[in-house]
Amino acid sequence: MTSPTPPPAEPKQPSPQSAAKKPASTFRTALRGLLTAILVPVLLFEEWGWIPLANLVGRLARLPLWARLEDKVRELPPWGALLAFFIPVLVLLPVKVLALYLFSGGHAATGFAVLIGAKLIGTAIVARIFQLVETSLMRIPLFARWYPRWKAWKNRVLLAVRTSAPWRAIHAFEEATRRRSRHLWRRFWRP
Repeated sequence: MTSPTPPPAEPKQPSPQSAAKKPASTFRTALRGLLTAILVPVLLFEEWGWIPLANLVGRLARLPLWARLEDKVRELPPWGALLAFFIPVLVLLPVKVLALYLFSGGHAATGFAVLIGAKLIGTAIVARIFQLVETSLMRIPLFARWYPRWKAWKNRVLLAVRTSAPWRAIHAFEEATRRRSRHLWRRFWRP
């Protein structure tokens, strides 16, 4: 005799708690994706400019006065090191106000150029200050806790961008253009 087949199991209904978590989880995922998309250009600019601009400002350390100033910044206690980041903000605030004035006066191109220049100078100074005070900042518990997490997240995002098809295609196009330019240069402007 064959055993009777068990009745089909009823589909399990999601609990009210899991049903509530799904929209929140979807919202959180969408918000994280949106913030990442907004931050990627900022991260790419920072990655492109951070070290070269900091090194450019670091060359000023050849000047005795600048070298002494850097030594003073390097010796700052942790909270003083954190406050040192307000220096570029305060110094460049009038420049940014000038850019807004130029925009309002109908000089959009000049205002934009001033704003870009201020951004580059500000990034260079902040990057150099960070190079000088990173060890001091790591003595602030909150910074020491979150900075490695920020850096790991930033590296994951940048790796995802660099391995993406559009990024690879742009770099392949750049490399092909560079090779073609070198070939044309050698072909037509040989000494």
